[in-house]
Amino acid sequence: MESDPVEDYRYVGARRRLIETIRSRGLDDLELLRHFDEVPRHHFLPEGVWHRAYEDAPLPIGFGQTASQPSLQAFMLKVLDPQPDEKVLEIGTGSGFFTALLARMSDRVYSVERVRELSVRARRALDAMGFQNIALMVGDGTIGWRKYAPFDVITVAAASPSVPQPLIDQLAPGGRMVLPVGSRSEQELILVTRDENGRLEEGSVQERCTFVPLLGKYGWSEDSP
Repeated sequence: MESDPVEDYRYVGARRRLIETIRSRGLDDLELLRHFDEVPRHHFLPEGVWHRAYEDAPLPIGFGQTASQPSLQAFMLKVLDPQPDEKVLEIGTGSGFFTALLARMSDRVYSVERVRELSVRARRALDAMGFQNIALMVGDGTIGWRKYAPFDVITVAAASPSVPQPLIDQLAPGGRMVLPVGSRSEQELILVTRDENGRLEEGSVQERCTFVPLLGKYGWSEDSP
């Protein structure tokens, strides 16, 4: 992956402080932390928020969307545990930073984004860093990406009132899906697993979180309260 070494050098200290913050939250897997160290978050954000790029906080990326809190993303990766031979579906490309982390940990990532401008911006950032195992699509993430199903890992970066049935249908045997479920103002992070015999299990892995709403046929409507 290519990046500007001079530009990156300016953020080394801030990036290492972010990694220490993530570690302090009990996420101390060295391989996982290495991905956060080697993927420069600021490259995926609007230049106006670069000075905050390595805060452990969600940041605005335009169009009413946010880049998720890094420690929460690290937690989701720990729960999902993508493997080098696995196929991932990401709902909500957003900035593309989490897409990049997923791509380093898995065989291939299929990512769906509702906002075309964000998908184009993410594609530009991902291409600049040399990723070749990522496919992006603009569309309704609540219906998934049936053409490439089933997926070993599914991750959703927006809050849904319930687990979208099409995403359940596209989860492979042995697969894991993490998504926030609840109201538009507060959710809990849910893990859905399908065992090798096709049986589903669902449970909460984090009680309180806040994501932007998942809009679409099987999520929230544009005008829902």
